[in-house]
Amino acid sequence: MALKVELKPGERIIIGESVVTNDDQRTRLFIQGTAPILRERDIMTPERADSPAKRIYLAIQLMYTSRDPRLHHETYFILMRELVQAAPSAWPHVVAVSNHILAGEMYKALKCAKTLIAYEKELLDHATRGANLRRGRQADRKSA
Repeated sequence: MALKVELKPGERIIIGESVVTNDDQRTRLFIQGTAPILRERDIMTPERADSPAKRIYLAIQLMYTSRDPRLHHETYFILMRELVQAAPSAWPHVVAVSNHILAGEMYKALKCAKTLIAYEKELLDHATRGANLRRGRQADRKSA
């Protein structure tokens, strides 16, 4: 059974190791085979990989689209160790991602990495709120 993909005007998609860019009108593709496929909304660029979890996603994306995913394993495991050292509470998410990678399920690993990115955002938002609360309290003490 073919995978049906509808592309918006100008939308990009990765099929295997190729980037396909749609022209100026909506297009429907029927894709058969086992090549890795990523829609533009799921593609992480190096410029957008501005956090540890996003860099992990990028490493997994490279594994997924590569003919030899093992070429990117070392980078992934270095990034994963750094993230867990900085945020030990991310360990369950990292384990889920790693289990998919070790099973050769790169697309599932990418999906799990999205939950890791969301978790990282929660941690950063919480830390930012805490810092803002502390600053507010300090300002209150100074004005009192």
